[in-house]
Amino acid sequence: MSLVIAFIGVKGAAMAGDLREIITRGDELSTKTLENELYSGRIVTDADLKKRADDLGIFLSIRDDKRKVTGRDGILVGEVSESEGGVVKKRRLYASGGEYALAEVTGSKIRMSGSGKAGNFVVLGNQITQEVARACIREHWNNGTIHDAIRVIMLTMERASGATASVSALYTLVQTPARAGLSAVIERDGRD
Repeated sequence: MSLVIAFIGVKGAAMAGDLREIITRGDELSTKTLENELYSGRIVTDADLKKRADDLGIFLSIRDDKRKVTGRDGILVGEVSESEGGVVKKRRLYASGGEYALAEVTGSKIRMSGSGKAGNFVVLGNQITQEVARACIREHWNNGTIHDAIRVIMLTMERASGATASVSALYTLVQTPARAGLSAVIERDGRD
């Protein structure tokens, strides 16, 4: 699990997501140990991550090409995922000008888990990325414009990549000025 952050404004929405995908193979206890250390911020660099995985006897594959945010029909969609015991669990964020919705996806099942209106930042990520995002928002957000929110989002992505090896330095940033209804895209996702 890495980082997706969005701002939902009255006149549009912006969302960013890193490109990191980490795949591990090893015994369950060692994998849990590695994940706990990584997601709590104790493992900061890629070199530290590789060394710790070796120490624990875990095969590790790191890729920085997984696109986690997209735009569809004026709606921004961001997703983080984690795998446990062969089951992939995803948390998905849908955003447009004026509103957002959160969903939990397991297999082909989508369960809505929350929603909200304009004026909110929403963060999907692990413990350390959530902490970094909250600090950036608290320090730099003063109810500004969508452009000010984008600066906070970019700063969050940069700081998170320096705080944990679970986030890549590269990220995707998408924006929409649209005020589109979310339900059509969510329903389509439920059928796919």
